[in-house]
Amino acid sequence: MVRFENVWLKYRRADTAADAAMPGIINDVSFEIEDGGFRWLIGASGAGKTSVLKLMYLAEHPYRGRIDILGVHAARISRRDAAMLRRRIGVVYQDFRLLSHLSAYDNVALPMRLARKPEPQIRADVSELLHWVGLSDKLDRRPYELSGGEQQRIAIARAVVARPKLLLADEPTGNLDEEQAERLMLLITGLNGLGTTVVVATHNLALVARYPAPRLEIAGGRLIRNG
Repeated sequence: MVRFENVWLKYRRADTAADAAMPGIINDVSFEIEDGGFRWLIGASGAGKTSVLKLMYLAEHPYRGRIDILGVHAARISRRDAAMLRRRIGVVYQDFRLLSHLSAYDNVALPMRLARKPEPQIRADVSELLHWVGLSDKLDRRPYELSGGEQQRIAIARAVVARPKLLLADEPTGNLDEEQAERLMLLITGLNGLGTTVVVATHNLALVARYPAPRLEIAGGRLIRNG
């Protein structure tokens, strides 16, 4: 379960009075996503979609309000427990964030190795997933040897390989052609069908129309649609 209750996000200033008067990046946002739910997160560029995702994976902390992630009150957990919670969250970043010194295979395997999964299982799961995204012939390539679309597919594979309880995707189809975007959505909806809670931020309304699901719409840092 994901729950935001009157959440504000602001950039902090040393001057408390000035800080209090600042407009928020996220302003008084409240919503709840049930376990195993799927939500589109939509809005214009700069509306606050990425900031909402950052709050969900604990990269940002709210100025005010309460956030519960997978049943955990995010403000009350230790740094160690926050790190453990993040292992249950898969994230597809807009800028990929692949490790340049690792091969495609090792980038995808990383979440499973952090979770101390046995190598035979890692090998089977990573190989199957890279085959699914059409990159089984590029296991040994470094990120700089791959195109933007290929890097995006590696980032997606890394996010889902450990079957996270929560999957957050920020414009995951932005660098993909139509066929690859459809394959990605089959993967995401398949995971959702197995119980993974999914939030996909996008401005691709044609894609949203092809895969109907409730929408969270952000405008000017405010939630203007929930459902």
